[in-house]
Amino acid sequence: MTILVTGATGNIGRMVVDHLLARGAGAVRALTTNPAKAALPEGVEVAVGYLRRPATLPAAFDGVEAMYLAPTPETVEEVLGLAREAGVQRVVDLSGEHESWWGGVAKAVEASGMAWTHLSPGDFMENALSWAPQIIATDTVREPYPEGRSTPIAMDDIARVAATVLTTAGHEGRALSLTGPEILSRVDLADRIGAARGKPVRFEAVTRDEAVAELQPTMGDEAAWYVDTILAGSVEWPAAVQPTVQRVTGAPATTFAQWARANAAQFLP
Repeated sequence: MTILVTGATGNIGRMVVDHLLARGAGAVRALTTNPAKAALPEGVEVAVGYLRRPATLPAAFDGVEAMYLAPTPETVEEVLGLAREAGVQRVVDLSGEHESWWGGVAKAVEASGMAWTHLSPGDFMENALSWAPQIIATDTVREPYPEGRSTPIAMDDIARVAATVLTTAGHEGRALSLTGPEILSRVDLADRIGAARGKPVRFEAVTRDEAVAELQPTMGDEAAWYVDTILAGSVEWPAAVQPTVQRVTGAPATTFAQWARANAAQFLP
């Protein structure tokens, strides 16, 4: 069986490749726009193509039975049509609820005629890296909603679930809600980063506009959307831990403290 991983040089896609190899998956094919730069592991078949340019994809789909689909809402219907025509039978996609920004991906996959499994993650632990410049400069996180909370999940856990679902049966037609193992406030996250790097991180509540200005150097135009949608929404969000990572993979989800220790150097000068 050949498994195609799209977005194979992106954060999650690259980890999916690694977890498929660790599981002994048969033939793993990685979609990338730049094979030389990709530096993919030995034994991985490299296919040149780009989801946002569907005309580049037919050769990549040849002989593929299952694929991991990175979210590209603007071209997803055409991509899925090409996959179906090529004989792809199963799709494991990164998406979200139908009403969300990623919902168009989920709806298109469900309408594709192929077997499907949705992976619907919450807040990524890696989003905390947007704090790195201000923590390095001031030992402080400046945001407007200290009481905001989430159940952050490590991208590696998402990839681990994707690889498991791609190589085992019984997950078809399901939307898997993926969370980390804890409900954490924004202050909790800052505290854990401080403990991991051996130097406390203070949380300072600021206005919305001050927070946008703080995040713009790393997030650009998305800073305002992130503050107004993700951060503001986290205050009333009914956060709940889901056991999906443990149930699907047989291993516990990564805690934020573990992730922070593994990434502590990124929060130090």
